[in-house]
Amino acid sequence: MYKYLGPSYLHDVVGDEGVSAKFSFPKDFNDPYELFLTIDFNEKPEVLALYADAIGELPQLPTTCFSHSPAVIPMWAHYAQNLTGFAIEFDEEKLQERFPECRFDDVKYKPAADDELKETLYRAYAIGKPRYTYMLMRGVFDAAYFTKLECWSYEQERRMLAPESEIRKHNGMMLLDIPKECVTALICGPRASPETIQDLQAAAENLSSEYFQMKVGRSNAIPYFVDVNGSSLSFAENSISPVAVSCKTCREPVDAGNDFCPWCQINDAHKRDAMDRNAYRILDHLGLLEEYVKGMDDITYGQNR
Repeated sequence: MYKYLGPSYLHDVVGDEGVSAKFSFPKDFNDPYELFLTIDFNEKPEVLALYADAIGELPQLPTTCFSHSPAVIPMWAHYAQNLTGFAIEFDEEKLQERFPECRFDDVKYKPAADDELKETLYRAYAIGKPRYTYMLMRGVFDAAYFTKLECWSYEQERRMLAPESEIRKHNGMMLLDIPKECVTALICGPRASPETIQDLQAAAENLSSEYFQMKVGRSNAIPYFVDVNGSSLSFAENSISPVAVSCKTCREPVDAGNDFCPWCQINDAHKRDAMDRNAYRILDHLGLLEEYVKGMDDITYGQNR
């Protein structure tokens, strides 16, 4: 699991003995419809009244969010301060062993509330047996905490819910201190400052964890990673692993049989040929480029001016 953070949080979150994960109540999340996607509320008023009476206010439990992937560009943009921050890789198995009372589960993404709980709600209303109310309450809780609208699906989210007894409060924040054996890597963003890179490398060494830097290649839209030795890696099958072949110049992963990525294959002969074939260069040499562009602009945009 991966947690994305901005560079300003580095020294507050990462210490010599582990990291401190910030937890929040769902009411404080950035999704205004958090805990909303449970049932279709367009029901008969008497049935909806039973739902409100049985469910009441859903409990606000300390919750933190992870992603299944360290290569989600919107996550780097939104949560790691425009790719200048970092991500922490956690070993979930060790995390569960250390915090057995916490609950872990994936978020399911749906276009709207489905009908799974509707039958249970009507059974609770019509039959009135306690087991249906219990089933309704448990189903609503699970749907509320682990279901979101499809527009959030890029996050590939996995959640951790903690009892308040595990939480340490500090300066108005809810923190969970996670030992370093649960931290397997620190991943630096591609736009991180030299200071952030240096501090993350030192922190990774103190934690005895891996250090990677995420890279944005020029040949495809899938980011890759490099380690402290300059070796290239990619995220596949739920892990960051060495690539089979990488470009000898820029280190971007390439297909088998290639020594260079498409851009690094360009040599001086290719560049000279391109200059000879570039029609704009010919027009510019004849002093006609500006006039040509203006004429084309008049044809293209003239009707809208």
